[in-house]
Amino acid sequence: MPTFLNDSPVFGPVQSRRLGISLGINLMPATGKICSFNCAYCENGLNEQRRTSNDYVSLDELEHALKKKLASMAANGTQPDVLTFAGNGEPTASPIFAQAVDLVRALRTVYAPAARISVLSNGMFADKPSVFHALMQVDDNILKLDTVDATYIELLNKPQGPYDVNERITTYASFHGHIKIQTIFVSGKLAGVSADNTGEVYVNPWLDALEKIDPQQVFIYTIAREVPIPTLTKVAPAILDGIAQRVRKRGLPVVVSY
Repeated sequence: MPTFLNDSPVFGPVQSRRLGISLGINLMPATGKICSFNCAYCENGLNEQRRTSNDYVSLDELEHALKKKLASMAANGTQPDVLTFAGNGEPTASPIFAQAVDLVRALRTVYAPAARISVLSNGMFADKPSVFHALMQVDDNILKLDTVDATYIELLNKPQGPYDVNERITTYASFHGHIKIQTIFVSGKLAGVSADNTGEVYVNPWLDALEKIDPQQVFIYTIAREVPIPTLTKVAPAILDGIAQRVRKRGLPVVVSY
């Protein structure tokens, strides 16, 4: 199925299912993906389909583009609800990520003081000191945990380097609540085997991990756009609602996107 790339270094605003009117900040080039995961459901396509020789966005490029966009929106009487680090890959992989957070915070104060700052991340580098500190400075530190099953992680997320989910859980807990967890639930098949992660073998250990992490909020969702592997399919709303109810029983607030 067709997928898309985002403009760089700023894209949108777009209407986010979870965040409202979101102005995207893309530290990756507009010409391809740079990501430490290779998720089967990625709306930007698989890494091997989106290779690029271009480099990350520079701090000067980001400053110029974001100032221009925020000033234009303000002149038109519009404001973003949120400034979101997302785009064509993993934002925390950028060598300027921490500096970019400081810059966006400063520009937010001038142009859009009511806007929140969010990061959508796979969490692979969350224990890196500069990344950890930067994530503590944003309003919405939204980190991925699609499952705690190592085999399933390799099937669905395909980390592009060493990845220990138990280490991720420990790191996530070290944010002491300054974290929101995002989890996608899917069905269908990948590589000829079931890709369904809504069964008890996946859900109950995931719930136990959420209790250890103790996040501010949990976002659960399913496929909403076209994905690069068409055998992957969305999960029915009733199933998501059932999982959400189990999250609430663990004492955690949850938002469901269908």
